[in-house]
Formats: sequence, C-alpha cells, structure tokens
Amino acid sequence: METGSNPTSSSANAMSDPGWPTIDGPLGLSEEESVAYARRFFRFGFCLLPWLWALNCFYFWPVLLRSRSFPRLRPCVGDVVGSAAGFMVFTVLLSSWALTFIIGGKHLFGHVWDELVMYNVADKLGLTGWS
Repeated sequence: METGSNPTSSSANAMSDPGWPTIDGPLGLSEEESVAYARRFFRFGFCLLPWLWALNCFYFWPVLLRSRSFPRLRPCVGDVVGSAAGFMVFTVLLSSWALTFIIGGKHLFGHVWDELVMYNVADKLGLTGWS
C-alpha cells in the first residue's frame, strides 16, 4: 500500500466526478449525443417496441442513478425516467396477461379456452397426420 494514497479522498473524488452518462464510459456517447439518443429510444418505445425502453434504462444507467450529477443532461433524464416507467408498466401488463392464461386456463375461460389456445391449431387444420 502506498503511503501517499488516501482512500477517503479517492472515493470522494469518484463521488464528485459523475463520470460518463452511458455505461460504456469513454467509449460511449458524448453528453450532447446522449440527449438525442435517449429521446429517440424513448419515442420509438411508443411504437410497440418497449424493449427500447429497457435498453434506454440500461444504456443510461449512470444518468438514471445519479440524475443530479449531469446538469447538462436535464432533457435526457426525463426521457430515461419515462423509459423506466414505461417499461415497468409494459412488464406489469404483459405479466398479468400471461399469468391470467397460465393460472386461469380452462377454469377461467370455460369452453372458449379451446378457441384461445394455439397448441390445437394444427389439429383443427388437419396438419398433424395422426388425428
């Protein structure tokens, strides 16, 4: 261990310097480009591509965690937080839809269940050859 190094000053330095706005550090986007990319990811997420919201949250994770550390990225922060909220809403809706079918099944839907399930489409169309 070096005698001249002070671990508290280096950790304080790391906290005062926010670093880079993207997870890939110096290889990533500049702060100016970050605003444009975050806005594009957020807007294209509304085109039934919610995985872009997840990507936006992942890519701009440092901004999402320490939004006050990036004062020049104020417009970007709203898009990243909006992406996080949109992806959470999408995940809840998709999970509840899937769980309705998994848990409810034939007991919940009754005779309509045979029309809803996809595993008997080949039987209905006579494509299996063994029916």
